[in-house]
Amino acid sequence: MPVSKQNVDTIFSYHAPSPTHLISLQRVREAAKTLAHVILEETPQCADQQAALRKLRESVMTANAAIVLDGDV
Repeated sequence: MPVSKQNVDTIFSYHAPSPTHLISLQRVREAAKTLAHVILEETPQCADQQAALRKLRESVMTANAAIVLDGDV
């Protein structure tokens, strides 16, 4: 769904996580942490390694948004 004027307010507002959201947020963080450790252990320290970790962090943040926005975007 493309961003529209109608959902800008929704996107850029605080969304307190519900108890169900908290479980999902934790599961995503734990999975990402596991993958981050694998990336650090299995790849050489280089720009690509740092990019992989940065993109993983971005993925977690985007997944968190999907969770608390309930797929509205």
